[in-house]
Amino acid sequence: MFNPTFTITNQILTNISKVEAAEEVIRNAPLLPLWEKQFKEDAIVRAAYHGTHIEGNMLQKEEAKEVLMGKTIAARPRDIQEIINYRKVVELIDDEATRKIDKITEQLILKVHRITTEKTLSQEQAGIYRLKQVVIRNSATGEITFKPPTPLEVPFLMKEFVYWINKDETRNIHSILKAGIVHHEFVRIHPFIDGNGRVGRVLASLVLLLGGYDIRRFFSLEEYFDKDAISYYEHLQKATAGDLTAWLEYFSFGASVEFTRIKEKIQKLSKDIKLKDKMGGQQIFLTERQIKIIEYMQEVGYLQNKAFKTIFPEISEDSVLRDVQDLVKKNLIKKIGSTKSARYVSI
Repeated sequence: MFNPTFTITNQILTNISKVEAAEEVIRNAPLLPLWEKQFKEDAIVRAAYHGTHIEGNMLQKEEAKEVLMGKTIAARPRDIQEIINYRKVVELIDDEATRKIDKITEQLILKVHRITTEKTLSQEQAGIYRLKQVVIRNSATGEITFKPPTPLEVPFLMKEFVYWINKDETRNIHSILKAGIVHHEFVRIHPFIDGNGRVGRVLASLVLLLGGYDIRRFFSLEEYFDKDAISYYEHLQKATAGDLTAWLEYFSFGASVEFTRIKEKIQKLSKDIKLKDKMGGQQIFLTERQIKIIEYMQEVGYLQNKAFKTIFPEISEDSVLRDVQDLVKKNLIKKIGSTKSARYVSI
């Protein structure tokens, strides 16, 4: 029976506390609707790009973004399809988390794999446990670094794995640790002929979402793993010896990095953390130009009319002024002085 071995170290506790602190700020930030939409779209792009790039997808990030926007690009069909599939599977787990499913089943895992490998694996292999032995080799030396369980063992190991995920005792494990354990055990079993890494990372994200770490779905652990893929694979490999402590330190640190990055970006966009209270607890809508104005003022400290052309070279001064005056009416900024050299500052 699957029973993971690990020790909760000070490093793990520190990492988790950073995640929870960042999550609290993110959840309560007065994030404006347009920014929220942009954050979600950015998270999907980062997840799809880094989640496939780490496994050899050759598209650049901007190309991946264009694919997700429905544009036609010149690239390998498989690379394009992997990006499309990753977005579909991210949308699937978002839907499952929104429905607040109480169990992660084998059927769901098989569905995730079918979507992940649509048109890149045959129908006989997509969503089907592998029927032959595979090995993992060092891409540089060709040396075998890991030999997953035999095909005969896979169905039994997967049943034990899913049972562990859903049993009552597992609910007492912190969601970040549970996500890390799920990620590692899934790729250790390596149940499919291809796509195991992508499915494992998606399942880890689903565990976080179901555990309450949705934070409006702004995060992408895939980026952290892809930034240092060598370290990522080394930590996974070391954990196959049985003790998951070092892997969970690595995994929880990655979560803290990603959540902190989002927190800092949101704080930069919403410096006045009391904005929500000022507006009677309501979020307000700003146009894209008004967002640029706010960002400029946060960076420079103030705004003058002479800067209008710098910020919006193709927009008339009168149009920009109307946006500024609307921000004044919304009590987000105020005007100091009455001449052309007057300044606008945050309230």
